[in-house]
Amino acid sequence: MDIKVGDVVGRKSYGMDIYFKVIEIAAEGGGNQMARLNGLDMRLCANAPLADLVKIEPGKLADYWRMTMSKNHEAMRRVFTRRQQDRERTLMRSVPSTNPGELDSFDVPGRVLHIDGDGEYLDLCMTTYRQLQIPAEGLNIPENQQAQKVYDLLSEHRPDLLVLTGHDGFTKGTKDFSNINNYYNSGHFVAAVREARRYEKSRDDLVIFAGACQSHYESLLEAGANFASSPQRVLIHAFDPVFVIEKIAYTSIYDPISLQDIIAGTITGFDGIGGMETRGKYRMGVPRSPY
Repeated sequence: MDIKVGDVVGRKSYGMDIYFKVIEIAAEGGGNQMARLNGLDMRLCANAPLADLVKIEPGKLADYWRMTMSKNHEAMRRVFTRRQQDRERTLMRSVPSTNPGELDSFDVPGRVLHIDGDGEYLDLCMTTYRQLQIPAEGLNIPENQQAQKVYDLLSEHRPDLLVLTGHDGFTKGTKDFSNINNYYNSGHFVAAVREARRYEKSRDDLVIFAGACQSHYESLLEAGANFASSPQRVLIHAFDPVFVIEKIAYTSIYDPISLQDIIAGTITGFDGIGGMETRGKYRMGVPRSPY
């Protein structure tokens, strides 16, 4: 079966463990054809010989997406349950003389600028932001151009939270995970974080999530990110950055957020996401105007 750009494939040498989309096919020395791959729902990029790839049947692909979206919906259900509990607690603190429900409050969550190297992932994330009622602007910018553009975009949008993500991974055969040159895009993410911190130094005033699958976690935090991937160099899910940002966007400005609470809301967990103590960006307003 011929493999074409745009096909969804698995790698025989890895037991078809991850589904990828073929981004590019090119000939290398000796006439072998190599494919450049991006993960279908994991933020991983890879290269593979065309002979190692198997095209995924439509039925298997549909089952895969059903499983992926089921995980996302379960994570969202937990978000709304937690958010209602947090709202009642914040209302009691803000207006202690009332009972929850007596006053109609309104939410002012943190605003997000999400810069993503993958346009399809960006669309999925923007849909999730809307479902989670988070004000967000999204831009599809290749990883190697994010550092050049992020300062001007921050000046234009003035967000409370910034996401810098896309695809990443370490080159095949890498044994030295401390060397950032062995990663596809970690260096680009680090440069973008540094530019963002040139715009806003404070980790409280601008909260940054940076990285993708297997990214150089330590360098991203050192550059100024509040949260980053990937401590254990594992894969992260396409929606993990959104669920980290949601917790911050909807936690009161008065409250530091426990790292356990933030990471527990992700699909991947502590192996894939880590970070630093950070204050929330949410403000509650009362009462809501009837007009």
